[in-house]
Amino acid sequence: MLTGELGVVPGNRVLLRGPTTPWLAACWLAVMKAGGVAVTVLAQQRARELAVMCDIAQVTHALCDIRSLDDLVKAEVPGLRVTAFGGDGPGDLLRRAADAPGVYRAVETAADDVALIAFTSGTTGRPKGCMHFHRDVLAVADTFSARVLRPTPDDVFAGSPPLGFTFGLGGLVVFPLRAGASALLLEQAGPGQLLPAIAEHRVSVLFTAPTAYRVMLDGVGGHDVSSLRRCVSAGENLPAATWEAWRERTGLRIINGIGATELLHIFISAADGDIRPGTTGVPVPGWEARVVDGGSGVPVPDGEPGLLAVRGPVGCRYLSDPRQGGYVRDGWNLTGDTYVREPDGWFRYVARADDMIISAGYNVAGPEVEDALLAHPDVVEAAVVGRADELRGQIVAAYVVLRDGAARGEATAEALREFVKTRLVPYKCPRAIVFMDALPRTPTGKLQRFRLRDPGAVP
Repeated sequence: MLTGELGVVPGNRVLLRGPTTPWLAACWLAVMKAGGVAVTVLAQQRARELAVMCDIAQVTHALCDIRSLDDLVKAEVPGLRVTAFGGDGPGDLLRRAADAPGVYRAVETAADDVALIAFTSGTTGRPKGCMHFHRDVLAVADTFSARVLRPTPDDVFAGSPPLGFTFGLGGLVVFPLRAGASALLLEQAGPGQLLPAIAEHRVSVLFTAPTAYRVMLDGVGGHDVSSLRRCVSAGENLPAATWEAWRERTGLRIINGIGATELLHIFISAADGDIRPGTTGVPVPGWEARVVDGGSGVPVPDGEPGLLAVRGPVGCRYLSDPRQGGYVRDGWNLTGDTYVREPDGWFRYVARADDMIISAGYNVAGPEVEDALLAHPDVVEAAVVGRADELRGQIVAAYVVLRDGAARGEATAEALREFVKTRLVPYKCPRAIVFMDALPRTPTGKLQRFRLRDPGAVP
């Protein structure tokens, strides 16, 4: 259908949009076979966002779940040919394709032909389109998946990240297919849906974010999760308290990792007995990493914080974007994360480079304070940012979601401050604590700290 009726030729950019379903995955594979370039976006993104991404990627065709059609039509992308699937009408893609021959010879793409353009899930500014080659898709499967995750053909993969997020594309499509395993694709994959799905379908490999593991702790005892053997966490830092609590409840050691849309998937991680709670791990086989000074790019001594720089089989290639020069320096990809390399080669996350709080001359890493807060039994979620202050420059401000039934108020805030002081030096203790029903997040689950820094955006 793509190369016949729809007129897709190799190199055409094809937008894919819809909930996580087998048909969305089938469309992605079809674009690969046709030699097209898949531009998978999130079902939650709105018309304005879609119009910008279509303009950047120069999208010519779109395959869209009929339930996600409205915003794509409202985007009014000039010349875009939209074909819906999942409906009942005669024009539905799947109905039309049913009459096509059952065999299609894949276009003979080159290893360094672009296979996909993935847009960063950043929270501010114009989105960046990251180009990845066909060889890159295999590279992430043959590094992190093959060497750290080590799946088997008997595994059943599942998870929460959508296919428009490269964490989900790898964990729910590329890795299981490369291993000859199976994938359970859930349209609704929040913590409340994951636990019963694991029990019903005997899921063995789970991909989700730290927050989901935290939320699932209370319900994990009521579901049979004995089929699980691998739990992978990425998207943001995994607090040691969450890792320890999950191990205590399930006996499973979460595989923490850091990846980036620019580099397609995870490049620092550790599994099994090599895991050290509170650290990310070591470079995945095939990758190199170091910690450098942000100004000079020179490696800093072990034990000192600096910017994480990595290189390996996949590199950042922004599509027509001058920000390429800031991300790639001297062949190294600077991820924007502050890290410490321990003397024995282990890498420990400190903060996003723009999340460091400087208060009265002291450097405070927000995630460190978040970890301390999350160790309290009443805290479900926590985000810590710097708030402007005339006297100190910035103060440490914490935004906290409490468990159901926990009282909000100054007495609880003071109890949390005292709790943090038992774990961290006093200057890292939050001076302001704000209780919230939920923290602001992107559709991919990443915390939108910029909204918490804006005093007009939160109560």
